[in-house]
Amino acid sequence: QTSFYGRFRHFLDIIDPRTLFVTESRLKEAVQLLEDYKHGTLPPGVTNKELWGAQKIKQAIIHPDTNEKIFMPFRMSGYIPFGTPIVVGLLLPNQTLATTVFWQWLNQSHNACVNYANRNATKPSPTSKFIQGYLGAVISAVSIAVGLNVLVQRANKFTPATRLLIQRFVPFPAVASANICNVVLMRHTELEEGIDVLDSNGNIVGSSRIAAKHALMETALTRVVLPMPILVLPPIIMSLLEKTSFLRSRPRMVLPVQGLVCLAAFGLALPLAISLFPQMSEIETSRLEPEIAVATPSKTVVYNKGL
Repeated sequence: QTSFYGRFRHFLDIIDPRTLFVTESRLKEAVQLLEDYKHGTLPPGVTNKELWGAQKIKQAIIHPDTNEKIFMPFRMSGYIPFGTPIVVGLLLPNQTLATTVFWQWLNQSHNACVNYANRNATKPSPTSKFIQGYLGAVISAVSIAVGLNVLVQRANKFTPATRLLIQRFVPFPAVASANICNVVLMRHTELEEGIDVLDSNGNIVGSSRIAAKHALMETALTRVVLPMPILVLPPIIMSLLEKTSFLRSRPRMVLPVQGLVCLAAFGLALPLAISLFPQMSEIETSRLEPEIAVATPSKTVVYNKGL
């Protein structure tokens, strides 16, 4: 997990959509196998491959802080299958104000639930905080997107063709800035209460607001990188493909082709973005609150950054 390539391979496992179809009994089997391994009571004949398979299933489905199942559409493995139709909707040309609001609302609602489901959950968070965060995240996101769209439509100095091209790129700055608001608002409880930091043996050293700030900054950065390939590459690729004789003679194929292009871009972007930082991030105790530095002889502690 210390190298980008190692994290990339790790997250390819976590976002594998096949884990969405794992049965309850198979999940229990995987969790039990890992428990047996931890306590040194593995049944004979269990291979390393089986252990890695069990680890993959557990990491993709179970939240590391609560040890509970993450609701299927909001798991990282569900992000691409459930998110791609929304991306296609965001990139549809000739959007009206109503369709822009609808797709941005749907996108940020999905993001809000993913952010909340994959947050650092070492501290309980009341439902009222979730509702406050959700409303703030969605209202800010939709306002940014609609504001940018209105600005482009009113820019009379552009030719209609240029305006259409710019409009296709509007979703990126709108979504990137809205994503930052979304992460911060959906997880603002962590900033107020701090998150648990652990020593090398996995023991809780204390609760840190500084670590929470780092966790949110790292997650917010991944949410700026994430929409780059998804919302920038498809408009470029589609503007080239739409000029081909294949799509010119078959206009009905434009939407399915755009869907495939978005799926490919999403599949590339998600593991790249979430691999920027390890999920369990390390920080020097000297950079944290004085009471944490006093509470442990360790020079560094770790915390769950969330995804």
